[in-house]
Amino acid sequence: MVFDLNSLVRENIRELVPYSSARSEFSHDARIFLDANENAFGSPLPADYSRYPDPLQKTVKKRIAALNNVRPSQIFLGNGSDEAIDILFRIFCRPGQDSAVICPPTYGMYEVAANINSVDVIRADLTDAFQLDLTAVKEGVRDDTKLIFLCSPNNPTGNLLDRDSIIELLREFNGIVVVDEAYVQFSRQLSWTASIAAYPNLVVLQTFSKAWGMAGLRVGIAFANEQVIDLFNKVKPPYNVSASAQRLVLDALDRRGQVEQTVEHIRTERSGLERWLSGRRAVQKVYPSDANFLLVKVKNVELLYRSLIEQGIVVRNRSSIAQCGGCLRITIGTPEENQALRDAVEAYETNSIY
Repeated sequence: MVFDLNSLVRENIRELVPYSSARSEFSHDARIFLDANENAFGSPLPADYSRYPDPLQKTVKKRIAALNNVRPSQIFLGNGSDEAIDILFRIFCRPGQDSAVICPPTYGMYEVAANINSVDVIRADLTDAFQLDLTAVKEGVRDDTKLIFLCSPNNPTGNLLDRDSIIELLREFNGIVVVDEAYVQFSRQLSWTASIAAYPNLVVLQTFSKAWGMAGLRVGIAFANEQVIDLFNKVKPPYNVSASAQRLVLDALDRRGQVEQTVEHIRTERSGLERWLSGRRAVQKVYPSDANFLLVKVKNVELLYRSLIEQGIVVRNRSSIAQCGGCLRITIGTPEENQALRDAVEAYETNSIY
């Protein structure tokens, strides 16, 4: 397959002249900046946030690039991964004309973003083992299909998608294959970022919200070849990642060892909770997980869900999602939180008939 990126991009995006901000027009050192209509007297905050942030987050990207063995020009930073998802639709999909493939059960924001952008959604359900049904995916692809979204490890099921199946799609689909790796640090899987040079139609999404524990900062990452990243930068708002977020991400990157220790703690807690839940009378099945959560099928999902709520514990009821009937999604908490969950399930089993 000869991949032609230019033919995929919407005509108005190809011709778009992006907004030129003051900080993009002048990015060198200077003593006095009087070009961006900022408040030179500053703010009441202890840190100086009176100046606009670097619109391309060059310092942060340089650090991320070194950790992932890619070039800074192969990185986009956004307001969470959700911004990257939305921008993908705006770059490649003509509203009311083009389509995208999703593989339920999966992360719900792909479909929401498609609907916002008036893009038709084609569903190719995962198999009973929560793996890609390649026949269904390929049959779902139409002439107007521009994007395929794959979540690995998948949310809400927690499992990795088969690598060979993804490679087959990358080789045969003449569109963009998006691999969302929000939870990849909790697995032992090699990141798909190592493959962006081999596949020009691959976009890999990651986030600082999960393993890095910084969901409140709203910083997401897209890795892709330079031509795709150039399109991201062309479409994005000029200052989409705040100065405070950039500074705090840099601080966190200096503490990578602490993050790795936390990930190991979560893996240990996940294994222990999986074993414990597998032996409970109220539980029918605990699905294997490479994420920081467990998908758990129980005998009376509504009753157990309400019981946990009454005991002050909130989990996610996923029983309304295709192939997840009777399932709760349980995030791995601290040892104390996980013990409180155990106590609550035991209390439910003692006091309930199901």
